[in-house]
Amino acid sequence: MSRQEDLVSNVWEIYKKLSRLESLGPSKEVNKLFTQLVAMCVPPSPIDVAKLPRQVQEMRSKLIRICAEAEGLMEKHYSAALGSYESPLDHLAIFPYYTNYIKLAKVEFNILRHHCPRAPTRITFVGSGPLPLTSLTLASKHLTSTTFHNYDIDASANSLARDLVSADADLSRRMVFHTANVMSVTEALSRYEVVFLAALVGMDKEEKTRVVNHLAKHMAPGAVLMLRSAHGARAFLYPVVDSDDLRGFEVLSVYHPADEVINSVVIARKKAMPVQTQHDARKSRRAVQFMPPQMIKHP
Repeated sequence: MSRQEDLVSNVWEIYKKLSRLESLGPSKEVNKLFTQLVAMCVPPSPIDVAKLPRQVQEMRSKLIRICAEAEGLMEKHYSAALGSYESPLDHLAIFPYYTNYIKLAKVEFNILRHHCPRAPTRITFVGSGPLPLTSLTLASKHLTSTTFHNYDIDASANSLARDLVSADADLSRRMVFHTANVMSVTEALSRYEVVFLAALVGMDKEEKTRVVNHLAKHMAPGAVLMLRSAHGARAFLYPVVDSDDLRGFEVLSVYHPADEVINSVVIARKKAMPVQTQHDARKSRRAVQFMPPQMIKHP
């Protein structure tokens, strides 16, 4: 058996065990299985998940959704625990992956600063969740004058997140929380200089593409999109974003970590919209006016 076959076989065994659990909330068994899964997937691997057999692709898709559910439950658990402290932000290190978020936020800040030397005044994070560690880290350590607008579809997640910053006068002013599906957010997207898209907003290629296309339609020309992706065997844990998926954007750089930080980082800039001249507008109107009846589609 090749190393790739061995990896797929081991990941499949973990998937079967996880799929049989009654709950994916934090527990000794859940923590053990995810620790094993991460240990399998983090080492550098030449595997290309896009070339795997269909049944493996289907397993991977289900596994990513399991990981997303478990991650959400874990974040809610720790956010609620943090909320019981008088000063929650002083105890963030109780979250098991806190150090990874610190490292990832530093990487993302350095990449952003390289392509946007001037600090943005308004950033939005789509899919911020109950424990918005990226926003918190960037706001408190790197972008200390920037306002962060955090969007999540889950009102209870936003309530927990809001409680974390309520005791901090500065962050409670600069961390704003919105409960909304990003696909229903339009005009507001044009107000942000930088949009962060969480790794698990759009858990397969079709969903991710729909979200990216929506952002391309409504973000301001020249605004920056920061996405999280996955590379090699880490793609069993998170969706992959290819440069070809970012229509409407110019990809500026792609970063693949080689340490315990799992997510790759993609940064892209919204392309300028083509300027329609008066001649183009008249031409467009004439095309509609003289369209043959048989070419007009009726609902």
